[in-house]
Amino acid sequence: MSLNSMSVVLAHGAWTDGSSWSKVIGPLRDAGANVVAAQLPLTSLAEDVATLERTLDRVEGQVALVGHAYAGAVIAETRNPKVQALVYVAALAPDEGETVAAVFGRAEPHPKAPVLDPDPDGLIWLPQETFAAAFAQRATTEEQAVLAAVQRPIALSNITVEVQRPQWKDRPSWFLVAEEDRMIAPETQRFMAERMSARQVSKPVDHTPMVTAPNVVVDIILDAARSVSPTGETE
Repeated sequence: MSLNSMSVVLAHGAWTDGSSWSKVIGPLRDAGANVVAAQLPLTSLAEDVATLERTLDRVEGQVALVGHAYAGAVIAETRNPKVQALVYVAALAPDEGETVAAVFGRAEPHPKAPVLDPDPDGLIWLPQETFAAAFAQRATTEEQAVLAAVQRPIALSNITVEVQRPQWKDRPSWFLVAEEDRMIAPETQRFMAERMSARQVSKPVDHTPMVTAPNVVVDIILDAARSVSPTGETE
């Protein structure tokens, strides 16, 4: 089964990089999609959006744009006409005038969720033990160690700036609700998905399903991509 004339652009969340998508890139390519993972600097929301825009400029044709966690805010800021569908993977979707921090803190945190305090440079790091306790509790010990080793900190300013009118108001969206997420409360995810009128898929996965349940992530991305492809069908 081959996907017709669609590109998939993947945007990673806080504390990760593009390699977090490694388990989904192959299956998406096997389905016929052109796949590119943006490498966000996580130094400001504006810089992350600019990086994403440059990535979108590099791809051809219609795009299914995918964001994990914090990157849900990033993918909603682009106005690139190539983007035909938005896919939220355990992601944050602030509305116009909201901040990422506000919607992230909407519900009581999980008991194992970390306290997110910036360092003297205004950067927020995850404690190493958080990767096993809350960030990717379903991952293997080796996978957790790799995630901790390659983590990118996120600037406090990324999550405290108000967002513009989000693109999910103008594009069809899909939302993977991670029922076992210990970073972003599942009830917050459901609230955002319903507010967006997104097509919801709810699964018993943790905060990083692209690592721990890649088939689930691939399926929802392919559903979105095929729904907005030029022919609307596979061949």
